[in-house]
Amino acid sequence: MSAGSVILIACGGAAAGTLGALLGLGGGVFLIPFLVLALDVPMHQAIATSIVAVIATSSAGAAMNVERGTVNIRLGMLLEIVTVAGALAGGITASYLDGTMLTKIFAILLFGISGAMAIGGRIAKRVENRDKATRTALSGEYFDDAVHTMVSYHVKNLPGTMVVSLIAGNISGLLGLGGGIFKVPAMHLLSGIPMKAATATSNFMIGVTAAAGAFIYLAEGHLNVHIAAPAALGVLAGSMLGVKLSRVLRAESVKWAFVIVLFAVAIQLLIRK
Repeated sequence: MSAGSVILIACGGAAAGTLGALLGLGGGVFLIPFLVLALDVPMHQAIATSIVAVIATSSAGAAMNVERGTVNIRLGMLLEIVTVAGALAGGITASYLDGTMLTKIFAILLFGISGAMAIGGRIAKRVENRDKATRTALSGEYFDDAVHTMVSYHVKNLPGTMVVSLIAGNISGLLGLGGGIFKVPAMHLLSGIPMKAATATSNFMIGVTAAAGAFIYLAEGHLNVHIAAPAALGVLAGSMLGVKLSRVLRAESVKWAFVIVLFAVAIQLLIRK
């Protein structure tokens, strides 16, 4: 592989890592389309690379977010129990599907998630008063630098969010995403968690989720270290920048960036020949 290709992969990884940490997605949702569309990397190799990058993003971003207090550690650990189980099942399923099928599944999921986030305000209001016992047990608070105030919240509708986390784990193992595209909307829309806390908690969880699915891809021989190494380094650097940016951006801006980017990526993947 040429030096130019290595630099290009690292730069693409840095951009993916920045967006991934900012939005709580782990970078895989952006890195996979970049590898597939720009570099024509086979889908299974792109997914394996993404899993390594997701672990790197989580490692860098989680520590910084925990220090800031935006991570709901208790909620993250609880949801991760069911998410890991789903990730193992998803990794096994992926070995039986071809790259074209995985690409289409990926694109359709992105459309659905971006649409749910766009109309999410209505969904969040419907669950506002549910599950009072859980709200007390898993409450949280953090200081929002963008608006210079302390934000307090309570976790609602925990069973629904756990079901979505199980699905997220399955999709993570299937597509190498870390599950953030499901966890963030579920925590924000179903459980009423502020967007910044949802993305930070997702970053905290995704490394464990990705590691669970990684074993399957490694066993199948899909990991290309010449692609994964520069991508992971780029994602690691970008994720640190993304965490810093999340401190100064308003939650509503983060939400709409999430919606627009996912929708655009979905279109590109769906029309790909």
